[in-house]
Order: sequence, then C-alpha cells, then structure tokens
Amino acid sequence: MLFKYKALNESGAETEGSIDAINIDIAINSLQRRGFVITTIKPADEQGGIFAKEITFFDRISNKEVVILSRQIATLFGAQVSALRVFKLLASETESRPLRKVLFEVSEDIQGGMTISGAMSKHGKVFSGFYVNMVKAGEESGKLDETFEYLADYLDRNYEVTSKVKNALIYPAFVVFTFIVVMALMLTVVIPKISTIITDSGQKIPIYTQIVINLSNFLVDFGWFFLIAVIVGIFLIIRFGMTPAGKVFFARLRIDTPYVGDLYRKLYLSRISDNLNTMLGSGIPMIKALELTSNVVDNVIYEDIVKQSLDAVKGGAPLSDAIGRYPEIPGILVQMIKVGEETGELGNILKTLARFYQREVVNAVDTLVGLIEPVMIVLLGLGVGFLLASVLIPIYNISSSI
Repeated sequence: MLFKYKALNESGAETEGSIDAINIDIAINSLQRRGFVITTIKPADEQGGIFAKEITFFDRISNKEVVILSRQIATLFGAQVSALRVFKLLASETESRPLRKVLFEVSEDIQGGMTISGAMSKHGKVFSGFYVNMVKAGEESGKLDETFEYLADYLDRNYEVTSKVKNALIYPAFVVFTFIVVMALMLTVVIPKISTIITDSGQKIPIYTQIVINLSNFLVDFGWFFLIAVIVGIFLIIRFGMTPAGKVFFARLRIDTPYVGDLYRKLYLSRISDNLNTMLGSGIPMIKALELTSNVVDNVIYEDIVKQSLDAVKGGAPLSDAIGRYPEIPGILVQMIKVGEETGELGNILKTLARFYQREVVNAVDTLVGLIEPVMIVLLGLGVGFLLASVLIPIYNISSSI
C-alpha cells in the first residue's frame, strides 16, 4: 500500500515523498529508521479521490511468479543470505504488488520469530500445503536451499506441462467460438436480405436452402431468447459442476473422452508421481506425502483413489497393492512402484515415472494438435461451403432463368 508523508530530516529541513508498505505502522517505522521526524502520513488513495483507489480485482499471483520466486529464494539461500534478509530483499525488488505484499508479511512474521513454513502457511492462495510442508521438511533437515531448488524444478515442470495442455485446448475453442460468431452474423444479417430475393422469385427452393432460411428466421425472431437460454444453461452447468455429483461427472467426462481423456489421465499420473517423488526425496513420510498429493491432483476421481490408497497404506498395505486396485491406474505404474518398494528405490522409480508421463503428455498434446487442425479445417470448410452453396445455387438458378 502506498503512503504519502511529510517529515523533517536529520538536518531539520522539511521533506515529502511516498513509501510503499503493508500498513501505516510499518511505513512509520521505516521512515523513523531513516532518521525522519514524521509530521503527516496518510494513504495515497486519500489524495486523489475515487480514481486513486487501488483496484485489487486482478491482484492474483500466477504460478509462473511462484516458480521464479522459488528459484530466487534457492539462489539467495545458497549464497548464505539470512531468511529475513532474503524475503525483505525479494519484497523490495519484485514488481508484482500482490506478491510484494505477501513477501513483506512473510518477512514481518519471520522477524517476529515465526518459522518460514509457518509464515508461508498464512498465505494458502500463494503457497499450497504441498509447498509449505516441503519448506518445513527443509527447515528440519537444514537444507532449505536444496528444498527451494526442488520446489522450483517441480513447479517449473508442472507449469510447463499444464500450460501446454491448456494452450492445446484454447486454440480449437477460440476457432470454434469465432466460427459460431461469424455464422450467427451471417444468418442474422446477410441471409435475411438474400432470402427475400430467393422467396420472391417464386422458384422452388431446395431443401438445404430452406433449412438455412428457417434457421435464419429462427435466429432473427427468437435470437435473444435463444441467447438467454444458452447463458442460463451455461450458468446451470457451472452450478452443477460445483456440486459433488457434478465434480464427479465432469472429472469422469474429462478422463473418458476419446483422445482428450488419454491426455488428462497421463497428466494426472505425472502429477501424482512427481508429487510423491519430490516429497519423499525431501524426507516427508509416505502418509503425509499421499495426503498432500490428494489435494493437488485437481481431479476428484484420482483424488479419491489417492485418499483410499492412503487409508490402505495406513492399514499396513504396500503402496503398489493399495493403488493397484483401481482401473484408472495402469498396470505398468503399479509394477514399477512394486519394484521400487522391493529394491528400496521407490524415489528413483517415481522420478522415472514422472518424467515418462510428462513426455507422454507432451507427445499426446502434439498428437492432439496435429489431429485437431486438419479436422477443424475440414469441418469449418464444410460448414461455410454448405452455407454459401445453399444461397448461391438458388441465386444462380434465378439469374439463369432471366
């Protein structure tokens, strides 16, 4: 938050300026440490009325920012910089206002005697339970620099794979949306004018042309009602997706859809393997690792599988037996985990599995994009061709009969 102040410096001269701090107390302390005697201080948004107020709606911290932050923290800890100095330095250097605020609060909590993991746990939207427990394990082992390096590598891998999947699905969605908008404009603006010429000619109208004209008339007469119905339908679908039954339905739909389902299954398996490998490698017990993994899978079906496997492991069952009871878990993954348990190399096995499924996700995305592009070109071409043919052929017949 930005504060405007007026103060007297060490020589007694009056000065004024601004300072960025979490609250007014911290701002005052910072100015006093500089030797200023404060005369007035108040938030900057009081200076400019309603237009000077801070807009926080878009104040969110992206995964990419957390990845970069983790890498910076690891570098500073590796250089033997103290924890308090690390977070104060990063808070003063970052350009992101919401991240700066979080880092200032973390540094203040650390200065007050709180552990790094404890300070981070107060900001769950930025530092997940997985992140906090990894930091806690690093504090207990005295290897915070390695822990933050692990976290940066893990988040980087996860961000890269997730971004690739999202980008692969955004492209066809954008093209389909654009196609729908163009077709709607054609049917509501262009076709009505041409259909008048066709119907007034008195010639027999082909069935495909009649279909286009009827669709155009429907959109012209009831377009707004149709649009409202679509919006209400989308709203109801979103509301249904927030219910437990809706979450299960869409989670199942996501992994059972041809081609796309295979992509998502590999994404979730890579996430499970990578989470377990990262946490077990940092000394977090298996029970805690499974508990945290269930919260970051982002699919209720796989989340339920991990939670039920956790209960089985608590009862004394090996992880391979616990997780191998579900058809959503491929046999190769179960066998690899079993080999890791028998040889004591479970961490390395999970690391190998994570890399394997990440490569599979990347390959699946490339294959999906390669399939989508020609299919969409053909379908869009057929749609536009049908629309043009249904209009141009009757017009050609009219001009030929004159």
